[in-house]
Amino acid sequence: MRLFSGRANPALAEAIAGELGTELSPVTLKTFEAGEVYCRFEEPVRGTDVFIIQSTCGNPATGVSTNDALMELCLMIDAAVGASANRVIAVMPWFGYSRQDKKSALREPISARFVAHLLETAGADRVLTVDLHAAQVQGFFTKPLDHLSALLVLARHFRGLDLEDLVVVSPDVGRVKLNSKFAAEIDADLALMTKERPAHQVAEIGYVIGDVEGKTALIVDDIIDTAGTLSAAAQTVLDHGAARVYAAGTHGLFSGKAFENLAASKLEKVVVTDTIPLREGAPDIIEVVSLADLLADSIQQVFTGGSEGEYHLF
Repeated sequence: MRLFSGRANPALAEAIAGELGTELSPVTLKTFEAGEVYCRFEEPVRGTDVFIIQSTCGNPATGVSTNDALMELCLMIDAAVGASANRVIAVMPWFGYSRQDKKSALREPISARFVAHLLETAGADRVLTVDLHAAQVQGFFTKPLDHLSALLVLARHFRGLDLEDLVVVSPDVGRVKLNSKFAAEIDADLALMTKERPAHQVAEIGYVIGDVEGKTALIVDDIIDTAGTLSAAAQTVLDHGAARVYAAGTHGLFSGKAFENLAASKLEKVVVTDTIPLREGAPDIIEVVSLADLLADSIQQVFTGGSEGEYHLF
């Protein structure tokens, strides 16, 4: 086995390697002045299983954008294939472009499908990812895809906080099934909100269905992007009588004015995982829990041909 990290989330890759009791293998990665990405493995990979850990997100600390990260991942896969690796596995904690999994209007691309085809064309034998925005994205792949969920990790985290009178609030109807399992895992009640999207990255909160009066509400979603909708949702839940509001999400994108929106919100705490590196300037209410153990275990099971059943419960 060889573990390599791209520049999108090296801290998570280091943590995964630590959980596996190994080190990341050396690789040269850089971006030329013209904007082109370059990579070179610094040790032989012939006959090995190569795991490339790369969320397709930007990272201001390393100077890569989302598209840089995607291209870097594809070139690393191609380099491993060209160097006669036995298998090449793309470990993508955050699968960029996953939100565009269908046409919402005429003449739009199905970007998630294109990225799936791109990874397979580059030579990936397998993809490992966490909490796809829509499970049907799995159907875009002809090669094996391991779809893990971080919700069990988040549920265990909140169960350890011993919050009283807890009610899990699904942010929309489409998330009810997952939130129902989440609520059962932490022995909480369930409520849901209505939400419509009149445009990209714009959501309108309707009303809350369920009893939140005097309770501690926990809004659970897969992605927190600009946090404008989340902040509005928190206010709506409070307006319906909740005593206080927490939020949890697998992928903390925190783009645009997300930090400002969260700092001005009534949320007491926002818990996300480290699938995406937290950039500087985050408000104190954001807490990050690591998926290094989950991902390390999954990598080990893929390498040895074992089972990953526990983290597919959701």
